[in-house]
Amino acid sequence: MSQTTRILLSLIVGLVIGIVWAAQSPEGALAATAYVQPIGTAWLNALRMTIVPLVVSLLVVGIAATAEAARASRLATRAIILFMVMLWISAILGAVLTPLFLNLWALPPDATEALRESFAGAQVPGEVPPFSEFLAAMIPTNPIAAAVNDAFLPMILFTTVFAFAVTRLPEEPRETLVAFFRAISDAMLVMIHWVLWLAPIGVLALSFVVGARAGTAALGALVHYVLIVAAVGGVLLLLAYPLAVFGGKVPLGRFARAVAPSQAVAVSTQSSLASLPAMLEGSERLGIPVATSGVTLPLAVAIFRVTGPCMNVAVAIYVAHVFGMELTMTQLAAGVAAAAITTLGAVSLPGAISFISSIAPIAIAMGVPVEPLALLVAVETLPDIMRTVANVTMDVSTNAVIAARSGGVGERTEADELLSG
Repeated sequence: MSQTTRILLSLIVGLVIGIVWAAQSPEGALAATAYVQPIGTAWLNALRMTIVPLVVSLLVVGIAATAEAARASRLATRAIILFMVMLWISAILGAVLTPLFLNLWALPPDATEALRESFAGAQVPGEVPPFSEFLAAMIPTNPIAAAVNDAFLPMILFTTVFAFAVTRLPEEPRETLVAFFRAISDAMLVMIHWVLWLAPIGVLALSFVVGARAGTAALGALVHYVLIVAAVGGVLLLLAYPLAVFGGKVPLGRFARAVAPSQAVAVSTQSSLASLPAMLEGSERLGIPVATSGVTLPLAVAIFRVTGPCMNVAVAIYVAHVFGMELTMTQLAAGVAAAAITTLGAVSLPGAISFISSIAPIAIAMGVPVEPLALLVAVETLPDIMRTVANVTMDVSTNAVIAARSGGVGERTEADELLSG
């Protein structure tokens, strides 16, 4: 049984036990939560203790790898610039679309209140500082203190500048520093795998508390959450088509037919890497030179997850909605920046790990409680289907755009013929 299946089953079992117990003996179920909730909280704390070193190390390694790829060729540089622009657009769309969708289809008040009570231990920040203070605090006087105090945005800014500084070093010290941070990230991933091995226990405890306090409203709330977050990712999926048409100069029907096989692989595997052969074949059907696809598509799979920023911001905004938080423009801007930057550190990670490591910094930067993430990770397998399909579609779309800007779609050279066999 896969880890994702184990976590999802734990969620279902915990909710069912909590709901049934609460229906039979409300006082007994609530009394039991006092003993069960600390188990879930301890598991969440075990995850949280790895976030700072993991985010910092992955960000340094990710930026170093991106800079190395950009130095390799002009084509890779063009691809990376387009990827970075699309990641920022994705983050902004997440901040705009999620409140819009929540206004169009709000979570019922009884479900909202029930979920809020279920996370009674979550810490909701107080008053948001004015924009002038926020802007001044963006530059940390002490990066270590920023990390200790969960000031993620200043910490991310410092780490980003530090990582770019590392890329400017001579080869030997640069490789030494990158290897050091890669070793830290590998060690953190080992620790997280240990923690996730215990995930069924932690999720079972947390979902029991939600079921006991929220009752059947918890099920409807989780379905609502999945649909809202998936809808935000669906917009990115739809945007890939006009991007291919207008940016890549590919007819709509032709693009849809070419990308359909890779989308089918994405649905069945939930893996962009597994979809790469189908993406290469689809790009060849579009007439994109193999010399172009052979560079941009592997690079896209490695560093470009376009749905990450928008759907991660959507999760943080959804949690804020549950707690009745009115997010300011400052908080949304902080979430957008954190989402766009930290995406580089989320590449090639399993879904459960990237969910926590990517969304927790965004939530903390926005002043949103992170405790609900431990429960929401259990249903991530459902939005993850949308994430993968949209990522794969956008990979092929941006590949067409890069090809159109680098010599045109439909042109094949002798080198392309040799590469394609």
